[in-house]
Amino acid sequence: MFQTITAEELQQKIMNNENIHLVDVREPHEHAEFNIGGTLLPVGKIQSMQIDEIEDLRSEEVIVYCRSGVRSSQAAMVLQQLGFTNVYNLTGGMLNWKEKIG
Repeated sequence: MFQTITAEELQQKIMNNENIHLVDVREPHEHAEFNIGGTLLPVGKIQSMQIDEIEDLRSEEVIVYCRSGVRSSQAAMVLQQLGFTNVYNLTGGMLNWKEKIG
């Protein structure tokens, strides 16, 4: 099973400039509306294994997020199946981020 990270833990990593890579698995219109950075890679692209954009991140901490945490959970599982070992899912997604962080 993949690991999870809270909004507060992620904010701390960002503030500490830790070596993490954010992957937003929402659709482009959702990303344009509000995002916290990172690579936009809709979950459908991950599920169809079109992951060239992040292939070089296998050794980094990859944190996936979506609106509520459901799609990013799916993406985290797929990434693990593809050999990514340091994958985290943002608990509660952007809804939780907005509530906790703003």
